[in-house]
Amino acid sequence: MVKICCIGGGYVGGPTMAVIALKCPSVEVVVVDISVPRITAWNSNKLPIYEPGLDEVVKKCRGKNLFFSNEVEKNVAVADIVFVSVNTPTKTSGLGAGKAADLTYWESAARMIADVSKSSKIVVEKSTVPVKTAEAIEKILTHNSKGIEFQILSNPEFLAEGTAVTDLLNPDRVLIGGRQETPGGLKAIQTLKDIYAHWVPQERILCTNLWSSELSKLAANAFLAQRISSVNSISALCEATGANVTQVSYAVGKDSRIGPKFLNASVGFGGSCFQKDILNLVYICECNGLPEVANYWKQVIKINDYQKSRFVNRLVSSMFNTVSGKKIAILGFSFKKDTGDTRETPAIDVCRGLLLDKAHLIIYDPQVPEAQIMKDLSTPKFDWDKPGSTIHITEDVVNQSVKVVHGAYEATKDAHAICILTEWDEFKSLDYQKIYDNMPKPAYMFDGRNVVDVEKLRKIGFIVYSIGKPLDPWLKDMPAIA
Repeated sequence: MVKICCIGGGYVGGPTMAVIALKCPSVEVVVVDISVPRITAWNSNKLPIYEPGLDEVVKKCRGKNLFFSNEVEKNVAVADIVFVSVNTPTKTSGLGAGKAADLTYWESAARMIADVSKSSKIVVEKSTVPVKTAEAIEKILTHNSKGIEFQILSNPEFLAEGTAVTDLLNPDRVLIGGRQETPGGLKAIQTLKDIYAHWVPQERILCTNLWSSELSKLAANAFLAQRISSVNSISALCEATGANVTQVSYAVGKDSRIGPKFLNASVGFGGSCFQKDILNLVYICECNGLPEVANYWKQVIKINDYQKSRFVNRLVSSMFNTVSGKKIAILGFSFKKDTGDTRETPAIDVCRGLLLDKAHLIIYDPQVPEAQIMKDLSTPKFDWDKPGSTIHITEDVVNQSVKVVHGAYEATKDAHAICILTEWDEFKSLDYQKIYDNMPKPAYMFDGRNVVDVEKLRKIGFIVYSIGKPLDPWLKDMPAIA
């Protein structure tokens, strides 16, 4: 029986290994993590991450050929294939601060693999890592090999949170990068290809060299984020001219060369990958003497930051240029629907902007725990464009000015304004007449995800701002200046 061990039980490692176990019943899969609470959750009825369909997959396999353990070294030692799916955050200090990936966890994992291994292994990069990471890891393993052969593969994930299980079961492509120039490398590539071939058609399994695989992941995320920033920049122009961004994006998306995906205007993109990967790409370009290319990709993030600040400024200016002491209902905190992930969620920056103007926030999200929201708002945030500086709202301010509740109606009661920051389906079907009746007037709706029926809400009596849509006459008299 082939034994697979995955180091890291997060948003990538957990779902990926669960699907491999489901589709490869003859393979033993163990997910290891140093976090006791995380592994305890994987072994319980309340998984540590929310992902539609994941519960069913885990329950079918857990205890049969899928296991979750804190015994990291023991399981790595006996594995034939070791996936490494550890965190690779952006560095906040030192060389490359604000852009380069921090490979501390990756290096530590590689040294541990070398220390405990007693037999040859295939080591698979599953984290998003900068180009040439495989080469660095290869050097660590080779120089500590004790005669053991290690083959390094790059197998980047292309999961969208909220649809991760579907993406894993029916992927657009599986990318495997390895040493195609060596017999050992080719054999390792084929071994991993055989695993995926249990359910993925052969033509969707792409094999490349290591560097192409690593760069393909960064490039894919950069291209997707670029589309979002592009349509968000057009949303600002739509508001200024009276155009409707939904109609513009629909028309643009009908061009077969462009297509409709990732053309929905919003308050901004978030998640663990887009900003981190683009900054990584920027750093690589700068290190390779390509400042013009680096500046091009920087602009994608700058537009994203601009969109968030523009949203806050629009809200504040519309409410007589102050939200001090006003109650603002925040509907949605995760970076997108169908996930509880808050990494780089636009909600953090929007809420901080409102807190700086002394607003009182009542927050509701169906999947994000209160502790996570309070932690996100009070943790200093590194400013990628100004190395060494941070944006910080003190814990005292957060505790005094933020309340987390368990329902949309509770959040909106007596609120001066509502901000929709995540496109959860339930926000489309709320009884907005009931909500309006329980708000002081004028009652404002700031829709950062374009989920509400603007005209319907205006008929109820709301002053509505929906990104990229023709402005309410009230808002035209109070322009937002970013």
